[in-house]
Amino acid sequence: MIGYLILGATFAFAAAVQPGPLLTYLINQTISKGWRHTLPAAFAPLISDGPIIILVLLLLNQIPSWFEKFLHFGGAAFLFYLTYKSFYSWKNFSMEIPDESKKGQTLISATMVNILNPAPYLGWSLVMGPLFLKGYNETPLNGFLLIVSFYVTLIVCLMLIIFLFAFARKIGPRVNKITLGISVIALFIFGIYQLWMGLS
Repeated sequence: MIGYLILGATFAFAAAVQPGPLLTYLINQTISKGWRHTLPAAFAPLISDGPIIILVLLLLNQIPSWFEKFLHFGGAAFLFYLTYKSFYSWKNFSMEIPDESKKGQTLISATMVNILNPAPYLGWSLVMGPLFLKGYNETPLNGFLLIVSFYVTLIVCLMLIIFLFAFARKIGPRVNKITLGISVIALFIFGIYQLWMGLS
């Protein structure tokens, strides 16, 4: 049970600090409009991921059990790819954010950004989906705890990032680079775990 809480929280932390469309949008909105305006957008994954989760789990329920091993290998490859991208971003870290501000309500805009982002689809089909089914088959509580720990951690991390960039001029870029570096390590460890799941 504790293991699924840790897995959900670990992947959520890594997902939250990954450079991508949603993170770029949140940072841009924070810098241009302030943290009060941007904070509700931290809940965007909770809204956008619902249809993605249902679709992915329905598809995963139709596959034979032996194919799950290949999904674990695919998940490991995906996580190692994210590790490489994160390491590259960490190595070339910059506080400069491109001007990508969008009009309209921040939460709705952030939700649309996340729906059009391939990362949730890949993350749920290759990592979270198989882990959820494995935990749920052991006991429904494990699957429930995995999802709860993932989304609680994800939303809290996104909120912290919004606060962090709101006060970025006072704190400086060093803290942001350290956070990204931690995510590189977390992704690599999670990739090793997925590889082990495929081999076992």
